[in-house]
Amino acid sequence: MASYDDDLRLAHVLADAADDIAVKRFRALDLVVDTKPDLTPVTEADRMVEETLRSVLSRARPRDAVVGEEYGKSGNSNRVWVIDPIDGTKNYVRGVPVWATLIALLEGDRPVVGVVSAPALHRRWWASKGGGTWTGRSLSKATRCHVSKVQDLSDASLSFSSLTGWEEQGRLESFLGLTRSVWRTRAYGDFWSHVMVAEGTVDIGAEPELSLWDAAPLPIILEEAGGRATNLRGDGFEDGGPLVCTNGVLHDQVLTWLNGGPTPLRRPE
Repeated sequence: MASYDDDLRLAHVLADAADDIAVKRFRALDLVVDTKPDLTPVTEADRMVEETLRSVLSRARPRDAVVGEEYGKSGNSNRVWVIDPIDGTKNYVRGVPVWATLIALLEGDRPVVGVVSAPALHRRWWASKGGGTWTGRSLSKATRCHVSKVQDLSDASLSFSSLTGWEEQGRLESFLGLTRSVWRTRAYGDFWSHVMVAEGTVDIGAEPELSLWDAAPLPIILEEAGGRATNLRGDGFEDGGPLVCTNGVLHDQVLTWLNGGPTPLRRPE
């Protein structure tokens, strides 16, 4: 199996640079916030982070392609670095500490390295193909992550971002059916839902629609921790589609609910 140690180290260097910029501008009174055409906010920090990471990658991995939320795709390679400079920008602009820089290296369509760095939470999560999933402050100060062993939905904790997305997809009733079948629901939101599934503190994370940069590092982080991350059909995540992360044991049950719920048993006539 190919080793991705050098790529993982580089991803941590990128995350360090991102943390440094984003933390300095977090809760800054003069933070500049604009509205993008899709009516979502973007800050100067989003742009500064992505520009900096692109600059580092252009020197360290000049042959690799880069895809970022703010500046699109550059380069043409089977190896693609995907960057979300600040996932959770709405939290960022309001001073809520739940935001992160998401970094992934894809070979083809599959992530082989993933890092989620949330400096305001003093947490980072990462994984590489065959190398396991880890959390901590740095490569040298880390704890291995494993998903939970919860087997029944009635014992499971579910996290999501909001109900409106499920409503817009016409799946609100299906999602509410899932929420009623689990032990506990919380809207930790964005990246946090999914990395907590990887570390076993939450059992299910589900979002109706994510862009590539919102989700790129999550499948490798979930899979290396023993879980699953798929679309609603149980296939790999696709740009602009839904993402369902679980501990693996619960996955098929969760997909059943999100696709309309269990078929009731018919009584004999």
